[in-house]
Amino acid sequence: MSVGLTLLGLLQQGPRHGYDLKREYDERFGHERPLHYGQVYSTLARLLKNGYVEVEAEPGDGPDRKRYAITSAGVSDVASWLDQPEKPETYLHSTLFTKVVLALLTGHDPKDVLDTQRAAHLQVMRVLTRRKAEGDLIDQLVCDHALFHLEADLRWLELTAARLEDIASTVRPSA
Repeated sequence: MSVGLTLLGLLQQGPRHGYDLKREYDERFGHERPLHYGQVYSTLARLLKNGYVEVEAEPGDGPDRKRYAITSAGVSDVASWLDQPEKPETYLHSTLFTKVVLALLTGHDPKDVLDTQRAAHLQVMRVLTRRKAEGDLIDQLVCDHALFHLEADLRWLELTAARLEDIASTVRPSA
């Protein structure tokens, strides 16, 4: 996900301070990976330099606090980003696939690799299912997305386990 474009999208709701942007980003998108303040402010500095945001001064006697507002160029950039589809992830050469093939090539039991991965997937799915049950509609949507991907991985694990003998004969050259 593009942090810069996401911050711009949040700014379309109205001008904000950097710490407000960080808080909203973390609440909406950063459950697993919250932003660091340094990343927020370096991203805002880059957006300012490129003309996508501007600084609004705040009146008052306290320290200078910057409020950032999106410019028309920023609005246009967000609109263009939203209009473009994301490249579908095909996972044609995932780490898991590599581990199964390497297990076969090196004499390790690929069933152990698949079983270990299955257990890890199921554990994450249990956590996400609890989070989904306790979360709001947005959190439920995020969890559904992750759960559907994990379910697809589990189907692949089962199919691969069922085909291990055939895979082994293709991967291991006959002597």
